[in-house]
Amino acid sequence: MTQIALATEDMLSEAVGLQLLREINLSPPDIQCLRKDGFGYLQSKMSNWKALAKIKPVLLITDLDQVACPSEMCEAWLGTTPTPSDLLLRIAVREVESWVLADHDAMRQLMGPKGKLPIHPDELPDPKSHLLQLAKQASREVRQDLVKEKGAVASQGIGYNTRLGSMVASCWSPERAASRSPSLARTRLRLRELAARRFWIEASL
Repeated sequence: MTQIALATEDMLSEAVGLQLLREINLSPPDIQCLRKDGFGYLQSKMSNWKALAKIKPVLLITDLDQVACPSEMCEAWLGTTPTPSDLLLRIAVREVESWVLADHDAMRQLMGPKGKLPIHPDELPDPKSHLLQLAKQASREVRQDLVKEKGAVASQGIGYNTRLGSMVASCWSPERAASRSPSLARTRLRLRELAARRFWIEASL
């Protein structure tokens, strides 16, 4: 029986969510992954997430994108009906790429020594664009996966999510990344509080 539901808008967000849940001693058999491309699916199903959170905890991860601040997005998404305490709506500022960029050790393993990594990735106006600029200086293999081909409609290469998802699963550290990303640090804290309530771990806060 799954112990938590993980709702995300893309493959990369799901990979990040799985790493965050591993920190509180939850592994794939414990996790029900619910994902469709785009945030519209997440927002439109908010009543479903609230109902599900009365049965099991729900971690919902989305991007802030161009919304002014996380509190504004929470108000818009959660509405006026009561929100169960086991529904965690966590917002990456401004995109989940900022959380990925925040672990400089993992990024160097992927991208190599060239390029300047952001000290404060949450302050980037377009973290994905910053990551793609870094990828242009990476090895040919990484460039081919991450950077779009000339004339392509998509903003990234066809191997973007697969390549980054694999990196996140193998060497990205939420603990290291949280030292540079306040929005990620808050997410880790909320998850530890949830885990303490559910007795998954003995949280030290």
